[in-house]
Order: sequence, then structure tokens, then C-alpha cells
Amino acid sequence: MTLTHSADLELDLPRIRSHFDFVRAGRTVTNNAASTQPPRGLLDLYRRLAPWYENVHRGQSSASRRTTELFESSYDTIAAWLNAPSRRCVATFRNTTEALNAVMYSLMTEFRDGDNVVTTMLEHNSNFVPWYALTHEILPRFGRRVECRTARFDPVTGRLDLDHLASLVDHRTKLITCTGASNFMGTKTDLAAVRRIARTSGSLFAVDGAQLLPTSAVDVQALDVDYLCFSFHKMLAPFGVGVLYAKEQLLTDSLPFLYGGDMIAEGQVAPDRVLYNRLPWKYTAGTPNILGVIVSAQALRFLLDLTGPSRYFETETPLPRHAIEQAMARIAHHTRTLTARALDALAEIEGLRVYGPPAAHDRTPLVAFNVAGVSPFTLAEGLNHHGVESRAGCHCATLAHRALALDPLASCRLSFYLYNTADDVDRATSALTRVLSRG
Repeated sequence: MTLTHSADLELDLPRIRSHFDFVRAGRTVTNNAASTQPPRGLLDLYRRLAPWYENVHRGQSSASRRTTELFESSYDTIAAWLNAPSRRCVATFRNTTEALNAVMYSLMTEFRDGDNVVTTMLEHNSNFVPWYALTHEILPRFGRRVECRTARFDPVTGRLDLDHLASLVDHRTKLITCTGASNFMGTKTDLAAVRRIARTSGSLFAVDGAQLLPTSAVDVQALDVDYLCFSFHKMLAPFGVGVLYAKEQLLTDSLPFLYGGDMIAEGQVAPDRVLYNRLPWKYTAGTPNILGVIVSAQALRFLLDLTGPSRYFETETPLPRHAIEQAMARIAHHTRTLTARALDALAEIEGLRVYGPPAAHDRTPLVAFNVAGVSPFTLAEGLNHHGVESRAGCHCATLAHRALALDPLASCRLSFYLYNTADDVDRATSALTRVLSRG
């Protein structure tokens, strides 16, 4: 069923907010693009799991078998959320950054003299610095000359310049990697267009989905992406757990990122031979963040329950694709409404410049801005004085700030999630007006 009426898209905010302790603390949280707030149910789940905690894949106790079952089923939940073919396409890491590094290391031995990787000026540092390091620091030590090329964006709209990106791609392009949504401009990348460029050139296609996944239903099979990374700490989970989705054949053929421990097939170590574990455990060297992965996967189920009358949290009920799409449509609608309200209010402030698309429909639920003659750090500190939590800095989107010649390389940012209200937006924009009125 496709949701078409606004009434079908509305969230029950009082019910949603009743699950979060930050509301009781009186906080106005508008820095959700960095990390979202954890619901009480996930924290309670962690406490309930702790008494029966044991390591996975290496014990005969009832506790170990139970923990292993919960841990492995978490991969099934993640795979279902992405519409991945199976858990064999999923690996977990500490965060999006480490997942992107895993892609870089898995491809490192595949580059030859004259190859190149193409990324963009919109990237979070986590999806630029690894490729810079690979091409400027790592591969040169092995005598390989590989180029890192960066596609520009429109400084007014924040949209990726697809023509420029296409001009950078040739038959020696090994990988095109881009953000699904900018954490500074709020721009959503036309991933289908980038995929077509990648397929035409025969290159691999990777997406940093950290800012896209929290408000969008992503179908990796429909998108036909080779790699996709995202983090649970932007989707209600209170842990550093990141996900790497990759096509199964790529994970099968690639060398692991980390070695030792559980990534080795049972008993398959000899002086002259080591065999690796089956997927996805080939990418879980050592003891993983067991309870973090379990609770993080349950955060996806919790999201479904928050946005509708469903009951998926702490069950083994399969996740229907339509339920995921409906839940994310509701979240997107709600956060888009908040973003539009913020954009309208900020447009009334003299000397304020918002970066990225002018319409909320064309962006994720964040608004980065500067005010002429005022440090963005002063703005954020002033907002905090009035009880509004924002963020000032380059947001790790240093390339984009530099492309706009900002001085300092910083902006102030408000960002929203499903538990934010119109009052939160009004409180933030009113506080900003008060900060500026004091000079």
C-alpha cells in the first residue's frame, strides 16, 4: 500500500516522545544529523540481555548459544531492512567510517598503475580521506600511481554536478563513491544517475548512506549498488555500530579488512595455510560488539513500531518491505515538514544564508547556515545558552566548506528527527533571533 494522503503520513508525536528520556530532561535536541537519541526501550533491552551475555560462535553454554542466535538473527533483520538477498551480504563495523575503510582496504590490491577512483566535493571526510590516503600515501609506497578525482557541486543549490562527475570517469575508473545525502548541504544525490555512469564505465559503485538511511527506505537490489554503508547511531541506537552492505560475490572475492579470531574457519590454521570463515563471519575478526549489534538491529524494529500500530520489536516476525517503506515515508514526511518550517523562519533573518536546496522536499532534514559578520560558533553557543542544542563546525564536510570559501571553514546546523516537534523548530529559530538581537 502506498501512502498518499497526509493523514496517513502523520506521526503520533506524543506517543513517540513518551519513549525518550531526553524529553523529560527538557532538552531541545536539534543535532540529530550527528547522533539521534536512544529510546528507553532499547536501553532496557540492553539491560535485559546483559545477565545472559556470552561470546558468540565459540561456546557450548546455553548463554552462548542464545547470544549467538540473537546476534546472527540481527544480520537477518539488517538484510531485510536493506532488501539485501541475505545476511551474507552484510558486515558490521564500529561505524560508517570503518565500513568505508573496509571497502578501501578490500579494493587496495585491485588498483594498478593508471587507475583512478572518483568521489565528490560533497563528501563527509570519511568518504574522501580513505581514498586520498590510498592514492597519495599507501599505493605510492608500492610504486603504484592511482588518481583520486573529485566531482564538483553547484554552490547555490548544492547539487552534485553529474556532467562533471561523468567527465572524470573513464575506462580506468575502478570505483565511483559518493554520499547518498550531504550532511552539510542537505542535498540528496541522484544515485540512479551515478549508477548509470558507473555501469557505463564498468566501475564499482559505493554509497555513503549515513545521512540517507535515517529518513529513506533504501532497496539495495533496486539501487543496484555494489557497496552501501550506514551507522545505527543516527537511527536511534546508542552504540557505535556501522553496517557495510556489499554484493555477495564482492565479499567472497575480497580479502578481509581485519584478521584473526572469528573470521577464521574453525580449526583451519596451519603454518602453510589459513582458511577464512563463511560469510558474513569472514568480516568479524575477534569478538564483535555483540550486544551493540543485537540492540542496534532491534532499533530498526523499534522504528517500525514507533511509526505505526505494528509490533516488530523483540519479535522474530519477518519485516515486510511495505512496512519499512511506509515507516520511512512517515518519517520523511514529518521531518520534511519541520525542515520547511525552519527554512521559512530562517528566511526572515537578515544576513542569514542557508546552504543547499531552497525547498525542504529536495533535502534531508538538516539546515546549515551562516549569518554575515557572526561566527557560527557564537551562534551555536548562543543557542545552547537558550536551551537549544545545535552544532557549529565543518561537520566533517571540509571539502564543501572549502569549495564555498567559508572563513572560518564552518557553519551552524540544525537537524531534526522523528521525535522533534514544530515547537522545537520555533524554539530554535526564536532563540537564534534573540542571539542575533544582542549583537
